[in-house]
Formats: sequence, structure tokens, C-alpha cells
Amino acid sequence: MATVKDMTTGNPTKLIVGFAIPMIFGNLFQQLYSMVDSIVVGRGVGVEALASVGAASYLDWLVLGILMGITQGFSILISQRFGAGDAMGLRKALTMAVLSALGLMVVMSVIAQLLTRPLLELLRTPENTIDGACLYIRIIFAGIPIIVAYNLLSAILRALGNSRTPLIAMIIAALINVALDLLFVMQLGWGIAGVAIATVIAQVCSCLVCLKALLGIDLIRPEKQDWKPDFKVIGDLFRLGIPVAFQNGIIAAGGLIMQYVINGFGFIFVAGITAGNKLYGLLEQAGVSVGNAVATYAGQNLGAGKLKRIRLGVRRASMVSIGISLVIMALMFLLGRAIMMLYVSGDAATTGQVVDVGVQYLRVMSIMLPILYMLFIYRSALQGMGNTVIPMYSGIVELIMRVCMALLLSYWLGQNGIYFAEVSAWLGAEVLLMISYYRSMRKLEDKACLDT
Repeated sequence: MATVKDMTTGNPTKLIVGFAIPMIFGNLFQQLYSMVDSIVVGRGVGVEALASVGAASYLDWLVLGILMGITQGFSILISQRFGAGDAMGLRKALTMAVLSALGLMVVMSVIAQLLTRPLLELLRTPENTIDGACLYIRIIFAGIPIIVAYNLLSAILRALGNSRTPLIAMIIAALINVALDLLFVMQLGWGIAGVAIATVIAQVCSCLVCLKALLGIDLIRPEKQDWKPDFKVIGDLFRLGIPVAFQNGIIAAGGLIMQYVINGFGFIFVAGITAGNKLYGLLEQAGVSVGNAVATYAGQNLGAGKLKRIRLGVRRASMVSIGISLVIMALMFLLGRAIMMLYVSGDAATTGQVVDVGVQYLRVMSIMLPILYMLFIYRSALQGMGNTVIPMYSGIVELIMRVCMALLLSYWLGQNGIYFAEVSAWLGAEVLLMISYYRSMRKLEDKACLDT
């Protein structure tokens, strides 16, 4: 039987770190198979194919971010009802989340397939990479129902305090993905299509692991009446989910504009940024995981009315996050170039240029990693407390900063300006989130005093 975890009692540091550790490993395994995709493509197919995958990456994140945002928002209501001990409300929130996700699968699948080619053309995707990018992303989007199902199931498990099962699911998926990458690309010669197919199959396996775990939890086993549509609960779910999805969407929209600018510097620069971003995806996972732990922690404690525990938990999580980010920064300066060399093969001149781009980009990102980690903490705390609007506004700030800096700095500094556009977006968003978190806590505490 899968376990759940009550985070309303006990040592906050131990709870948050204990919850985050399985998520860190799970996210690392998720990034592992993304890295393997890029390594297999870069070394097994070529730099041009790596650029094709990179050209599709922000479009992939746009759709994935929207889907993850919706399901993450759904889980906020579930965690709050679990923290409040409302078993009936918990089951109703869960069943309505499932029904809502079914509709979401259909709508997003159709939209994503229709817009793939036009968006890639709009982004000035280089002529020698656009066909490969289109093929890759269409196969990935064919798996949208699986993406929705996995993200919803894993979000529900985490809302109940179970971060272990998503870890197991991701380990299994990563191993399967690596094996299938090697088979489909290196042995069968399927190229970019083989990498995309391997990813979809791996996601199916992770989804099944999470589903099996949820079916074993008696607490959330729905009864027949729980499936009766409740439009108030559905409205509450989307009230929480849509701002998170919009936040992710506008962040990804900024990324698309970044990709537009990046594409203008040619496929070697695109390949270098792609390689750097794949490794950067590993760097941020500890911050993402601690942030997700804070969201569950804050949601459960808000449901239990324990505001002081939320403040304490956020402080402890901040200290942990900053410490981790400094260690990662040092490791990237020591090992970044050696790892980057794994991504590419071919003539020395081309691979050298690609690696130089990736390393320079990675070092700038690493230096500013503490800012990104604190952004995750404040954003997740607000979301866990039911405030998904301010994080949405922070996404707008990110969009404005990212676009303005990408356009202005690339004009003044050329391709070097791209390296600083991303971190400028983090800084602007973090300032807004930090101020909003402390104001929200003060309002909740003042309301609690008046109620007593």
C-alpha cells in the first residue's frame, strides 16, 4: 500500500528535506533521460540533429508547462483538504481533477498538433533543422494524454506527502528510455524519431507505476457518488490551476522569443545552447524539488491552520536551497566542460564551437543559481497557500524581463547577451514573489488573530 505523509507535525527541515530528496532523484532521472536523448542525438546522429531537438525544446516546454501547471494547481486543493482531514472533500477534489484532466487531454492534443509547424516557422527555425524539429515534437505531442495522466497522478501522490512513488516511476522510466534510445537510434537507425518514441514509451511506464500506487490508497478510494460532476469543485480546481498554467505558459512564451533570437545566430549556437540547457536542467532540479516540497508543506499546514509552521518551513527550506545551489555552482565550474563534451561529436572545429557556447552559457547560469532557487521557494510557498495569482504575475515579469533583455542585450552584445537574459528574468520574478510572500503571510496572520 502506498503511504501518505502528514506534514503538519514534526521537524519542518526534516519533513521538507525528506520529502524533497526522492523528488530530487526522480527529477534527476527525468533529466537524465532528457540528457541521454541529446547525447544520443548529438553523437549518434549529428550536431544538426541536436539543433533540431533544441529548436523544438521551448515549444515542448510551452505545452508541457501548461499541462504541468494545471495538474499542479489541482493538487493544491487536494493537499489542503488532506491537511484539513476532510476525507469526503478530498475524494471529491480527486475525482473532479480526473474528469477535468480527461477534457484537457483532448483539447491540448488537438491544439498542439495543429500549431507545431506554424510556430516552428514563426520562430525562424533554421531550414536544415525544421523538418527534424517538427518530426520530433509531433511524436512527443502524440503522447499528451500520457503526459497529462502522469503529471496528475504524481501531483496527487505528492499532495498526499508521497514523493517516493514518483521517484520509483521516474527511475523506471529513465532506464527504459536509455535502453530504447540505444536500441532505436544506435541499433535500428531511427534517428530523431527513435528518441521521441523512446520518450513516449518511457512516460507510459512511469504513468502505470503511479496509477498502481494510487489504487492502493484506501483513503482516496472514490465511491460512486464522488464521480457526480460538481462544478463548484471543478471551478475551484481551475481557479488554482489556470494561473499556474498561465504562469508556465508565459514563461515558455518568453522562452520561445529567446529561441527566436537564438535561432538567428545559426545552428551551431543553437546546438551549444541546447547542450547547455540540458545540463542546466539538472542544475535546477534540487531547487524545483525543494520548492515542490514547500508547496505540499504549506498547503497541508494552511489547511491545518498552522501559519507559524509555514514561516518556519520556508526559512529552513531557504537555507537548504542556498547551500545546495552554492555546491552545484562550484561543481559546474570544475566539471562543466568535461560533461558538455559528451553531447557532441564530429570535426574538432565544429564541436569546439558548440562546447564553448554551452560552457559560457552554463557558467553564467550557475553563478546566479541561488536567485533561481529562492524564486522556487517563494513561488511554491504562495502556491501551496492557495495564491496562484501572484506567481502568475511573476511569470509575466519573467516574460517582460526575458524578452527585453534578450532583444536589447543581443543587439548590444551579440550572442553574449543571450547568456544574461535568462538570469535577469529570474531576478525580476524573485523580487515580486519575495515581497508578495511576506505580505500574504502578514494578512493571513492578521486574519487569524481577528478570528480568535
